[in-house]
Amino acid sequence: MPATLMHTLRVDLGDRSYPIFIGRDLLADAACLRPCIAGRQVVIISNTTVAPLYMDRLRQSLGSDLAVTEVILPDGEAYKTLATVQQIFDRVLAAGHDRTTTFIALGGGVVGDMAGFAAACYQRGVVFIQVPTTLLSQVDSSVGGKTGVNHPLGKNMIGAFHQPRAVLIDTQVLQSLPAREFAAGLAEVIKYGLIRDIGFYAWLQEELPRLLAREEAVLAEAIERSCAIKADVVAADEREGGVRAILNLGHTFGHAIEAAQGYGNWLHGEAVAVGMLLAMRLSARRGWVADDEVETLAAWLARAGLPLRPPADMSAATFVQHMARDKKAVDGRMRLVLLRPLGQALVVDDADAREITDLLGAVARGA
Repeated sequence: MPATLMHTLRVDLGDRSYPIFIGRDLLADAACLRPCIAGRQVVIISNTTVAPLYMDRLRQSLGSDLAVTEVILPDGEAYKTLATVQQIFDRVLAAGHDRTTTFIALGGGVVGDMAGFAAACYQRGVVFIQVPTTLLSQVDSSVGGKTGVNHPLGKNMIGAFHQPRAVLIDTQVLQSLPAREFAAGLAEVIKYGLIRDIGFYAWLQEELPRLLAREEAVLAEAIERSCAIKADVVAADEREGGVRAILNLGHTFGHAIEAAQGYGNWLHGEAVAVGMLLAMRLSARRGWVADDEVETLAAWLARAGLPLRPPADMSAATFVQHMARDKKAVDGRMRLVLLRPLGQALVVDDADAREITDLLGAVARGA
């Protein structure tokens, strides 16, 4: 089946603006990709799960006139570390790549974050291209220029802002995505409706059966609308000094779960789903959203196959400890994204340990 370009978006950042290409079988067609490559050298960074599926297809589409180096990393959030990034540098330096090289991230969010961070650091910055292969990375981590690695004390604590030259989203790769990974991606899609577009939120509820069936046209539209929201927010606030923080709905709670449970035991989207529901419940306790809206979200997340409750063995004290250490905290105050009302997000810094503990206690009791 020939490649089909369904949507093209643009992240507007002046001379660092870049396109997002969305379509079927784009991996097999270099028409979008080749103009974004800086020189004659290319580094394709992938992992042990994705590379066997798509590396050959990408290499063939690039042609035989480029000097291509492959870097295959271990798969999993547990490997999102400085030590793994060092493997990228070792391989690229040994192959003699100079500052005209182009890094291509072929994989999910972990690969994209590490490849982007390596590109930001290698010879003080080289071009990189995002080719995300999971729904979560397609709608979230591949767009916006956030790159980095985890630290045992916190998620994404070491990193840099480094915008890609382009993002190429092949919708066909989602057909082979495991159900759990697909559901995790849907959590981030739902997030965009909650924070910015109530019409999109309603559309997602209506189209959920077709999304779960991975119908191509509906998937492409959901990805396009998610990316459009993120592109708009990033263009307004590239380095998260203001409005970009609303993209973190559910993430402060979610990052606490990931750090406490060990990176990789909960998928990022699973932790964010629980975090979004907790943020909704906190918004309802403040009188900003209705209780029935919270329950509607819970029912919807359940239909999508996402968890609804925090880990049973995770105490409120552990939550507060990790949330206070989150990179979004400022001057010792937790910063949370809440909803007031549904479809409009705001950032608050007045939530204290007692309010969080009371919320988690009520959730534990089923109240």
